Amino acid sequence: MTDKIHSGNAGKGLSTSGVSLMPAMDTSTASGCGCGIDPNQNQDQASTYDRPGYTLCHWVEDFIDTPEGPVPRVQTRLTMRDKAVTAAVRCGIGRHQYAVAPGLYAVGHPDAGSDVLVTANFKLTFDHLRRELEGLNLWILVLDTKGVNVWCAAGKGTFATGELVHRVGDTGLDKIVDHKRLIVPQLGATGVSAKAVKAATGFRVIYGPIRASDIPKFLKNNRRTDPEMRQVTFGFMERLILTPVEVQIVLKPALITVLVLFLLSGIGPGIFSLGSAWARGLTAIGALVMGIVSGAVVTPMLLPYIPVREFALKGIITGCVSALALLVLHPAWTTGAASGLALVLFTITISSFLAMNFTGTTPFTSPSGVEKEMKRYIPVQLAGIVIAAGCWLYGAF
Repeated sequence: MTDKIHSGNAGKGLSTSGVSLMPAMDTSTASGCGCGIDPNQNQDQASTYDRPGYTLCHWVEDFIDTPEGPVPRVQTRLTMRDKAVTAAVRCGIGRHQYAVAPGLYAVGHPDAGSDVLVTANFKLTFDHLRRELEGLNLWILVLDTKGVNVWCAAGKGTFATGELVHRVGDTGLDKIVDHKRLIVPQLGATGVSAKAVKAATGFRVIYGPIRASDIPKFLKNNRRTDPEMRQVTFGFMERLILTPVEVQIVLKPALITVLVLFLLSGIGPGIFSLGSAWARGLTAIGALVMGIVSGAVVTPMLLPYIPVREFALKGIITGCVSALALLVLHPAWTTGAASGLALVLFTITISSFLAMNFTGTTPFTSPSGVEKEMKRYIPVQLAGIVIAAGCWLYGAF
């Protein structure tokens, strides 16, 4: 096998020898691709390609010789290590560093006539794609989307025409395949101009299905999508899987809010009371927790069944139910109309804000629609917080 390294890829995080160009001591954090020798991998095979001071990505099986040098061939079955890190990323842990190096990869045993799939370098996207390609012989062209998924990257301008053109030239793709086809995910269409790519590279862009699971059927169908492949779904499990990261995002602001609630709860006739701070503070924190659960968990789970369009209003509805349920279950919370009103308003406002925040992860909204909703409801939510704080302080006197 040739030891040639394509100079265009060197220095971009991965050479075509398939070795991470991050020092071995830093690969766990710097590379973001989870590189390291898999304990189940054949060590003789690994040592063939490893370089002193660097590590071989554990999901690389071996390498395929091409006119532009060796191309890493990746596994289609995810290891327990992949699945464990995926679970952590789903909870928002390390998701901003979870990326693979951009460049050309292979699955199966592709040749010059094999199709080229284009994707983002978010490792979760990359893993989701490769696990659906078992038994197929394909090339995967990974764009540098700064570790962002295809849909979001297309909106941000990183899954884009310029990056695709650059990556085609950088990998020498025209010397590796003898056709002029690039299969781009449909959700990346907003960022890629087929006409511009054709003019710059000679490659024709074919927009593929929305879901990676439909790729085998798409290829058998002579690279044509049917209506089902073009339909964006957002079912219960698709909504549920997004809730952990939404909850994780709010944890830090929630901790700061807890401190503020303890301070506010201690203010009273005696200026400040530690006993009141503890007793009333726990009550206020209960309302905060219910607001978070209502807005970030219950609202997305019941999304299609709440009979209004605006997400903020959906959060208000679920927040009202949650707040009233708490007041019924804990009558002690209703001591004093002002304090009870404060708890209700606080729960509803938190629920509404977090539900509105969920608009950025759904196919139900447009950027302009989200902006309009924010302008309409954020002033209402701010007013709700101010009134709730005032009622809470008044209830202590």
